[in-house]
Amino acid sequence: MSHPRISHIELDEATILWRNADIEQERRIAIFDLIEENSFKPLRSFEAGHAGPYHLRLSVKDGRLVMEISDEDGQELESLILGLGRFRRPIREYFAICDSYYQAIRKATAQEIETIDMARRGVHNDAAEMLLERLDGKVDTDFATARRLFTLICVLHIRG
Repeated sequence: MSHPRISHIELDEATILWRNADIEQERRIAIFDLIEENSFKPLRSFEAGHAGPYHLRLSVKDGRLVMEISDEDGQELESLILGLGRFRRPIREYFAICDSYYQAIRKATAQEIETIDMARRGVHNDAAEMLLERLDGKVDTDFATARRLFTLICVLHIRG
């Protein structure tokens, strides 16, 4: 039975220049959670009769997010290219807050950690809303899927 969802996701390893253990853990969790539960319906492919599930490959080329969508057999269905200019600030903010969060976990009080985590969730939520706007008319997806995709977009932007 087919479903409009992602069944496999891959990040372009050539795009990822560096990541530490904390970021690697974020990546693993985002991919696991995304595969377990997501809603992802690329409209052109769906309307052409490809109802899913889909394989998704994410990469960054020339400052743009490339989303290569394939069927279960690996046949490419379509590629979406999104400019990332509007995401630069949320990505920077997300990394800064994540750094503070990881440092706080090691030495801050529970209240301080909670405050930082609330700020991190706020940036993450705003960026997920922005991603939903950018995907409008191209991919029908839900907020939770957009949040996890934003995490993976951030992983693609790590510079050592």
